[in-house]
Amino acid sequence: MIHLSTDIYASKQLCFDLSRSIDLHVESMHRSRERAVAGMTSGLIGLDEEVTWEARHFGVRWRMTSRITEFDSPHRFVDEMVRGPFSTFRHEHLFEPISGGTRMKDVADYRTRFGLLRPIADRVAGAYLRKLLVVRNEEIRSQAENAKRRGQD
Repeated sequence: MIHLSTDIYASKQLCFDLSRSIDLHVESMHRSRERAVAGMTSGLIGLDEEVTWEARHFGVRWRMTSRITEFDSPHRFVDEMVRGPFSTFRHEHLFEPISGGTRMKDVADYRTRFGLLRPIADRVAGAYLRKLLVVRNEEIRSQAENAKRRGQD
């Protein structure tokens, strides 16, 4: 399980919307050439909508389809893998007010499919996923705080 917290000096609604932006996700994951290839491929994803991602990680091309299964704007949403490389993958996005902004929390619960090697694979996947989330969250923070400075928050 991954727990990550990111403080952003912008409104909850802006942070919430940027977190569900397909376009921002693609932009933040350009190093792995991640792209949306089916379902919602741009814009803001919402309840019961799906997106299929394709990317290169560990030198392998992966596809993963996620669905938004819970949605309470601008407080939280949950995406869950419906097809893909994990035996389970559930990512809860939480948004809490802090002085001058928002604390964005990620709680990701996942299991790999590697049988007896699963404990090792889970640790490797967890460290890698945490790095991806940090990169994504830094992009959300940058865009949200720049929008606030421009008066667009």
